[in-house]
Amino acid sequence: MTPVASAPDRALLDHSRALIRSLQTPEGAYPASPTFSAYKGFCWFRDGAFIADGMSAVGEVASVDAFFAWCARVVLQYRDDIRAAVDGATAGEPLTDRHMLPARFTFDGARDGGDDWWDFQLDGFGTWLWALDAHASRHGTDISPYADAVALTVDYLVSSWRRPCFDWWEEHDEQIHISTLGCIGAGLEAASRMGVLDLARADLASSTAATIRDFVLTNGVVDGHLVKWVGSDAVDGSLTSLIAPLHFIPADNPVARATVDAVEADLEVADGVHRFIADTFFGGGQWPLLSCFAGLARAALGEPERAAAYLQWAASNATNTLDLPEQVDGHLLAPDRKQEWVDKWGDVATPLLWSHAMVLRLAKELEK
Repeated sequence: MTPVASAPDRALLDHSRALIRSLQTPEGAYPASPTFSAYKGFCWFRDGAFIADGMSAVGEVASVDAFFAWCARVVLQYRDDIRAAVDGATAGEPLTDRHMLPARFTFDGARDGGDDWWDFQLDGFGTWLWALDAHASRHGTDISPYADAVALTVDYLVSSWRRPCFDWWEEHDEQIHISTLGCIGAGLEAASRMGVLDLARADLASSTAATIRDFVLTNGVVDGHLVKWVGSDAVDGSLTSLIAPLHFIPADNPVARATVDAVEADLEVADGVHRFIADTFFGGGQWPLLSCFAGLARAALGEPERAAAYLQWAASNATNTLDLPEQVDGHLLAPDRKQEWVDKWGDVATPLLWSHAMVLRLAKELEK
């Protein structure tokens, strides 16, 4: 098979690894973006877990170990909040959204960065468990130092997975999002096989993951494909992640191919993938990281050439300094809405570490 990465792509891959390493904080956190006004100074569990997975795939073991140590410290730092959330759910008196764990933290683990954010999201706490297990499977990492943090995270997710919360895009906290459920289910499934949980908790994590999968396939499928949230018939670019790399929906399940087909039909233009059809953020551009997720899903479906096309599109959007943006404006869904975001937050986040990590992850997948 011809290597996917040409010489220019190799330069981008080398730059991506070096960039993520150089921007990782002494605490182990992966910044979302070093300069973008709304992201600067914060690490998201979701973004960080996918960044870690990309770095793990290319062998950056020390960097990834440092990130997971940061995750564990943050989880343990909020053990009382987690126990309060679990106790409240058990008693039928769940905490308000603002008392649940946030999606993003400052590098020292603080939950309040001094501004309001769309914070209550559950997906990141699933993705860190999934990414930790994937890393250990690749590199033989000892997970036992993370046992307490894994157990706390499992308890939090088992007690709370049915709650509506903000999605990947920090929108629609009134909905139950299918991508969020996939992240939670994949994380619980991963935790159940780590070997660091007591038997009862491991069984509960496994059975809850199975319940979530049944719920998704029963309530989150319309016309044979996954949908954005329960009760919707629209798709979201994040849904392809459930096929790969999360593998929560097996590639041989007909829903997997139907979902990728539906995402492409509604959201893909010339190999660039939009978030969702009603997107207006910075005009609703195409996201390199979503093209990489679509590529990973196509690779899982046995279509490496299609996956390679997605990789090449993502790589083609690097700047002259080889930095990858969060999104590009070659095909905007709402061009009249771009300027309001530029006026609010400045130019599109560039570099976005998650974009770089997903290019690494897809390129590595296509080397197999």
